Amino acid sequence: MVRNKTQTTWKKAKKIIPGGNMLLSKRPEIFLPNKWPAYFKKAKNCFVTDLDNKTFLDMSLMGVGTCVLGYANKLVDKAVSDNIKKGNMSSLNCEEEYLLSKRLLKINKWADMVKFARTGGEANAIAIRIARAAANPKKQNVAICGYHGWHDWYLSANIKNKKNLDQHLLSGLSTQGVPNNLKGTVYPFSFNNIEELTKIIKTKNIGIVKMEVFRSNPPTKQFIEAIKYLKNKHKLILIFDECTSGFRETFGGLHKKFNIFPDICIYGKAMGNGYGITAVVGKRNIMDNAQKTFISSTFWTERVGPTAALKTLEIMEKTKSWEIISKKGKMFKQNLIKLGQKYSLPLNVFGSDGIPSFSFESKDNLKYKTLITQEMLKSNILASNVIYISVKHELKGFNLYFDCLEKIFKKIAECEDGRKISKLLEGPVCHTTFQRLN
Repeated sequence: MVRNKTQTTWKKAKKIIPGGNMLLSKRPEIFLPNKWPAYFKKAKNCFVTDLDNKTFLDMSLMGVGTCVLGYANKLVDKAVSDNIKKGNMSSLNCEEEYLLSKRLLKINKWADMVKFARTGGEANAIAIRIARAAANPKKQNVAICGYHGWHDWYLSANIKNKKNLDQHLLSGLSTQGVPNNLKGTVYPFSFNNIEELTKIIKTKNIGIVKMEVFRSNPPTKQFIEAIKYLKNKHKLILIFDECTSGFRETFGGLHKKFNIFPDICIYGKAMGNGYGITAVVGKRNIMDNAQKTFISSTFWTERVGPTAALKTLEIMEKTKSWEIISKKGKMFKQNLIKLGQKYSLPLNVFGSDGIPSFSFESKDNLKYKTLITQEMLKSNILASNVIYISVKHELKGFNLYFDCLEKIFKKIAECEDGRKISKLLEGPVCHTTFQRLN
């Protein structure tokens, strides 16, 4: 009897790790319960090998958007390896954090100072702490649009109404463990909804606006101008969370593309090509307030993160990786649209060019998503309804993906005409994951 080490390990892990792992986005149930390969032993370029030595073409998360240069980039890995040999941690600071600060400020001419962390949730919490330290004491509340991590300050938006974050994160997200006295400190608003944001600012003592610049749909020109106007009129501190969007369509943040500049910008994910590093970049008059509060952590001073980021940024600039990714992403979206039209499917294609996504306007949308993942796995392809494009995705891989997808879309078209989708599924329907306003 051949045992599936990948699946048996996952079942054992769920008994000793809450939820089975450390990141919701990597839980197999979100993709294909009981069949999604939960663990990897090797990753290179855009291929992943699981514990059973099966190798898959990754047309899905690519390290949840961290590896724009592809898995295990040899130049980034060498820079990290060379510095590890010299020592990753000591009683002194590493020079790399200073060099990376200079590099990020050169990219962001509007900014003056930088703080580093290792995760997006940390960086978002740091930015909020600094902003509140700098804001008017009578206007400490925050208006948000997007997903900004798991910390108390963010989840507090659901204390008053557990549905407040339904369209930003998970429906009915529990605030168990979040202090009730944080109620009424964070207010979500809808992307591109000027009237809603204006009303919140006027009525909820808002001193800080934090938002993603682009996720599913681009900001309208009117929305951008309204943000600028409201920021100046109400003396707001504007924070852009570009943990996901940074370095995918521009060398820096998407705010450059739309010609709007914040007081603070947060970078993460792609900046270290798989190594843990995030940055909070901002204006001096705001960032200096970090000295008035306590923000500190031992492992923010390790050397690997900034070393990886320095080399990653060097390679990005040299190769213009964002242009490569955007070009491939546009092609991907065009092929999706054509295929959807060919089979007359109620298909929505959205997202930035670097992160194409799609869904079906159908009550069976989640079942169709499950079917796609199920059938793609049979061709050794990791796939869902979103792909984080990397420079290592090649035409051969795209062609294989779309050849398989056409066969699946044909079955979905038959289901739209009456065929029972339940008879095509070989297991449970996948769970839902992040749903966002923008």
